Amino acid sequence: MALTGRAALLAALGSLPVGLWEPGWTGLLAVNTSLAVACACDFALAAPVRRLGLSRSGDTSVRLGDTADITLTVTNTSRRPLRARIRDAWPPSSWQPGTEVAASRHRLTVPAGERRRITTRLRPTRRGDRRADRVTVRSYGPLGLFARQGTHEIPWTVRVLPPFTSRKHLPSKLARLRELDGRTSVLTRGEGTEFDSLRAYVPGDDTRSIDWRATARQSAVAVRTWRPERDRHILLVLDTGRTSAGRVGDVPRLDASMDAALLLAALASRAGDRVDLLAHDRRLRALVQGRSAGDVLPSLVNAMATLEPELVETDARSLTATALRTAPRRSLIVLFTTLDAAPIEEGLLPVLAQLTQRHTVLLASVADPHLAQMSKARGNADAVYEAAAAAQAQAERDRTTEQLRRHGVTVVEATPDDLAPALADAYLALKAAGRL
Repeated sequence: MALTGRAALLAALGSLPVGLWEPGWTGLLAVNTSLAVACACDFALAAPVRRLGLSRSGDTSVRLGDTADITLTVTNTSRRPLRARIRDAWPPSSWQPGTEVAASRHRLTVPAGERRRITTRLRPTRRGDRRADRVTVRSYGPLGLFARQGTHEIPWTVRVLPPFTSRKHLPSKLARLRELDGRTSVLTRGEGTEFDSLRAYVPGDDTRSIDWRATARQSAVAVRTWRPERDRHILLVLDTGRTSAGRVGDVPRLDASMDAALLLAALASRAGDRVDLLAHDRRLRALVQGRSAGDVLPSLVNAMATLEPELVETDARSLTATALRTAPRRSLIVLFTTLDAAPIEEGLLPVLAQLTQRHTVLLASVADPHLAQMSKARGNADAVYEAAAAAQAQAERDRTTEQLRRHGVTVVEATPDDLAPALADAYLALKAAGRL
């Protein structure tokens, strides 16, 4: 039950003549009794809240930054019309800051025995599952003096998926892939290490590509053509430890790594390679294996949606052991982690040989553009100290990169906006060189 502002206003207006003409208990009883009777009648004529039928429908997933529409169907099973205000509660991160009040509250009138639909539009600000909270209904009488109030639990979950902003780079990378594969009209055929077909020799062809046995069997000189390797295994390893929680610009490092992983997965699946995903810190957080080319990207997006950085130190030995179990044959292992000296030297380097002796390893790291800005700062003592600190941090990262390269690891370091295309270029370069 709830007393409305209209009833309070009437009580205040009724107290004025009482104070002027009939001060005392008689005047107060006259005003309050009549108001109480009106409120009681209003309450009796309001539609009951507990007997309402409520159900949900609508979107069950949405990309971060997009909107999701959730429809709430209200069925009035009583014999009285429903005049209601409804609050459809969701977690605060379901809307942009400052918009949740307008988006979650609705006015509704439902005649007796009928149903109406209202739509709550969500615009989440974080990845993960957003679960609906309670639906609060306040049913008013015809006078608007008194209201019935109750809550209903109507379960619904909306999964907020990674935004995959780097998909804008996919057409250009696919064009480069087709060029490598020799499916477009280019001046030179894409190189590879996997035999494709034989064709007649034309002036300008590399004489090393002549197939002498095929030439001996026919009257014309035949040359071999090659294509990049297909059906190779790629394992994407996301480090979800404490270093992935650091924010670079407006996003955590983990989110930037996810975006780059999605672009690489989309490109590799189009190239005919098999892509798996492993997320790990001190224990396994997510594993996606054995998906077909058409199902791999939705599976990765769905698995990444609920991943959050864990504020623990990553167990490099456990991560390496899990990666070796997941990729028993020679594979390309793409490790998304930091280039900070301490986690690499104390955690990864002692176990790196177990990976590099069996697999091709590519390490992708998110660079902080603020370091470059700090290194250029001058003008006062504080700016000079900041520039020196940035130069020292960059020198440590360069030293760590050189250590990894001496172990045979390909290192890609770029800002969040540039990491995805840079990683795709590194994958294409490995493919063109026949190193997969």
